[in-house]
Amino acid sequence: MTAPLIRALTLKDRDTALTVINTAAHWYREFVPEAEFHDPEMTAADWEAEGQRMKWWGVFLGERLAGVMGLEYIRDVALLRHAYVLPEHQRQGVGSHLLDHLEAQVQGVSRIVVGTYAGNHKARHALEKAGYHLSVDSEAVLRTYYGISEDRLRASVTYEKLLSPT
Repeated sequence: MTAPLIRALTLKDRDTALTVINTAAHWYREFVPEAEFHDPEMTAADWEAEGQRMKWWGVFLGERLAGVMGLEYIRDVALLRHAYVLPEHQRQGVGSHLLDHLEAQVQGVSRIVVGTYAGNHKARHALEKAGYHLSVDSEAVLRTYYGISEDRLRASVTYEKLLSPT
């Protein structure tokens, strides 16, 4: 694997980031009911709206954007959101590099929260491997920190990681 470069994404990166997100999200077809599957997963307007609340980050392999993730602060937690890696770069450490980088950016809170679909065993395994633990009450966490639709809320779980005091 080419040494990854991680940097904040800008509006200039939007279309490439959307390609990563929408390509990687096709995996959802394996566990999301057809009526709840969104294609595209994210539009340009969605990406820009999300960018008003959070900071987008990308991992580049050479000149190619291979993965994206967002960092958002809500009250007393940092949320890692919209984590996507192109299928051809999955299981190569790309997502782990990006996750580690964003964790290092977190300041001012003692807990990181990540939501994912309950059926997304790839994401769940990666989070557990990175030291995240399933929330005791995912529904309460989702209702407290996320603004997602009821169908997605019912199909999702959250993971948490406590940060060491600095």
